[in-house]
Amino acid sequence: MKNTAIYILFLLFSVATQAQEAFSVYFDSNKHELKKQENDKLQNFINANKDIKIVAINGYTDEDGTSGFNDTLAQKRVNYVYELVKGKLKIREDFKTRSFGEKHKHSKIKAENRKVVIYFIEAKDLARENEILGIKEQPVVIKPREMPKYPEKITIQNPNGSSTELVFDVAFMEKLTVAKAGERLKLDNLNFQLNTFAITNDSRPKMYELLEVMKRNPQMKIQIQGHICCMQNDKQDLSTKRAKAIAKFLEINGIEDERVTYKGFGVTQPLFAIPEKTEQERASNRRVEIEIVEN
Repeated sequence: MKNTAIYILFLLFSVATQAQEAFSVYFDSNKHELKKQENDKLQNFINANKDIKIVAINGYTDEDGTSGFNDTLAQKRVNYVYELVKGKLKIREDFKTRSFGEKHKHSKIKAENRKVVIYFIEAKDLARENEILGIKEQPVVIKPREMPKYPEKITIQNPNGSSTELVFDVAFMEKLTVAKAGERLKLDNLNFQLNTFAITNDSRPKMYELLEVMKRNPQMKIQIQGHICCMQNDKQDLSTKRAKAIAKFLEINGIEDERVTYKGFGVTQPLFAIPEKTEQERASNRRVEIEIVEN
């Protein structure tokens, strides 16, 4: 019965496509394992072509035998070759198996029909892989991020059982939400008790603003950066302790620690020269900034 089974692992494309190359190995009749000469030929091909990418593996049989037998034999030949190249050469992941039966054009020499053909793209052409394979790339549509609707104020419970209403700077929260990786934003109105890392009560709105943004934007990762003023060095590492205090506040309130890092810069990055000339300059140098790591 005339029959040819062609199985294709990986995506099938026209063998005539420009810049797509082919390599063949041949099998004995009714065998799915390569004899030594052909196996050595395949190994030499692998060793000489470490930078190529395989895009299809086709298995063929001659016309002898039943359709079912030839289909199974062709599949076994493909699987045998695949196991030999797997892990040694790059191979497309989007593979599937298809049978083309009678579509294979036979050679008059039976031995030439008992084969597996490896189709591949050379390293110099990989940048054009989809073009060569006739795959049309779908344009990537990036939907604008929907801005969370932030509350203008919230009420928090105090340790003594009383409650406090916090008014939020929604404009700052929205600005932080859309900030790109690498951007820095200063946390205005965030103050600490003198020479300590204890946060003052009037700074709580800013802390909760940051917490609310982190909760509603789970993809965001930040680094909290502390800076101090008024001295030539940070002997007590106060800038780090202040940055850490904010990071711990976020962690205690449910923000994963891998999303928040902290660092103290002491007086190494002043906005105004030290010693500062005015209280305004000192306040500007004494700051906490948020740098966006991922967003």
